[in-house]
Amino acid sequence: MKNHLEKLRKERGINQEELAEALEVSRQTIGSLENGRYNPSIQLAFKIARYFRMRIEDIFIYEEKQEDSIDSDSKLES
Repeated sequence: MKNHLEKLRKERGINQEELAEALEVSRQTIGSLENGRYNPSIQLAFKIARYFRMRIEDIFIYEEKQEDSIDSDSKLES
């Protein structure tokens, strides 16, 4: 899942370690989130949104897979 986490963190002048400490996760978790290798739990996504005082949707970019979209459309037609 793509996100704006690294941009937001850098704009506020904080490093990965500081963000990790504030969110009670490891620095590696922050790095993995920023690189899109790890999708946060809903609980962590809420913590991140609260920390930045933003909506989850403004930080994380949900992209549906093409096949998911097709399956959803066919279910609606049934």
